[in-house]
Amino acid sequence: MQLKRLLKNMASVVTSLIRYNLKIIFAGKFIYFLIAALAIFFLVTLGNLFNEEALPSQAMVYQLLLVPGLLLIFYPIAFGIQHDVDSRMIEILFGIPNYRYKVWLVRLMLIYAVTFAILLVLAFLSSLALIAVPVFDMLFHLMFPIVFLGCAAFMVSTIIRNGSGTAVVMVILGMICLIGREMFERIPKWNIFLNPYDLPQDMNEVVWATIVVDNRIYLFAGIIIALLFGLLNLQKREKFL
Repeated sequence: MQLKRLLKNMASVVTSLIRYNLKIIFAGKFIYFLIAALAIFFLVTLGNLFNEEALPSQAMVYQLLLVPGLLLIFYPIAFGIQHDVDSRMIEILFGIPNYRYKVWLVRLMLIYAVTFAILLVLAFLSSLALIAVPVFDMLFHLMFPIVFLGCAAFMVSTIIRNGSGTAVVMVILGMICLIGREMFERIPKWNIFLNPYDLPQDMNEVVWATIVVDNRIYLFAGIIIALLFGLLNLQKREKFL
């Protein structure tokens, strides 16, 4: 009986967490980011379909899907803490020990799950309309830069505590990565936006596969560091209340 009651209480808490965080994820301007992501995808896809000279490739599809993925995670992560502060929810989260960690971990998982589901549909559409791609393998690789930048945005948001400020910082970091593209071409394993399907002509496939694996390991380490740093910042109650 006690076990049944415990499981029921846990299910109730998890359900409440998911319901609350889904409202946060789909609140505010998220719909505009979703529309922008879908618009970019369909415009580029239609452009390639009606362009006889276009030669779709798996590398192109990877790049095509990366942009919607980044747009989908951007708003709910960058503005999540600001929404909690504005709605006074942050006071409740800090009032229950360790509850804020559970809320944010669930929120991040839901954001990535929603993003994965939407990209899954877009990947199947790309495979039908443009060129056959290994859908799940491609999504596996796509989620590394998406999750890394999402955790980085979460970390920055715990420092700045303002959605607009977080957005500015992340845009600046993105511009720095684009400006340093030539440097990353010389050491591709450090490239956040490394495209595993874009094999350089002068490189052996085995060497390239090793570079891709190293890149994913570095991104995974960065994900863990950024996530832990962000969660540790949530301990500083006085900064948020």
